[in-house]
Amino acid sequence: MNEKDLSPEFEDEFSLFRDAVDGVKKIKQDTVQFKRNAVRFQGNVVEEQERQHAAEFYFSDDYIPDIDTNATINFVREGADRYLAKQLRRGDIAPELILDLHGLNKESAKRELAALIHACKRHHYYCACIVHGIGERVLKHKVPQYLVQHPDVLAMHQAPLEYGGRGAVLILIDLPEQPPFR
Repeated sequence: MNEKDLSPEFEDEFSLFRDAVDGVKKIKQDTVQFKRNAVRFQGNVVEEQERQHAAEFYFSDDYIPDIDTNATINFVREGADRYLAKQLRRGDIAPELILDLHGLNKESAKRELAALIHACKRHHYYCACIVHGIGERVLKHKVPQYLVQHPDVLAMHQAPLEYGGRGAVLILIDLPEQPPFR
């Protein structure tokens, strides 16, 4: 808008405004960017960032392990007892935690898987059940591929019918050695 376009009644107001702001410098816009892992005082934000970081660190979409996700899912980490998979298949080990991933996308599922493994280690739960459902088979294929990548997953097997059958997997978590009770 030009001063020439102003009506006579606004000319006085415009000149008053111009006199009031005379000598004012334009402010340079500074953008403040916080570090991703900056410590905040809200515990929930820090825990969410840690879960997201763990999910991004362990679970890659680019890595495709050599397991057949179309058949019965069966995995035992190298160096672990092969009998663990049989125990999971038969339902000898009951899950202590159950995670339902219905309705989640891959990114949300990664965060929830990282949180589940973290919770199992913190509370010393040895076995957990992950219900991914069948649906369009995205999570059915991705969840086992993610779990194979995590160093704390000892074994994994398709769940027995009472825990979800083809729509779920049972996992065993590698728990740290507990110090002897004194």
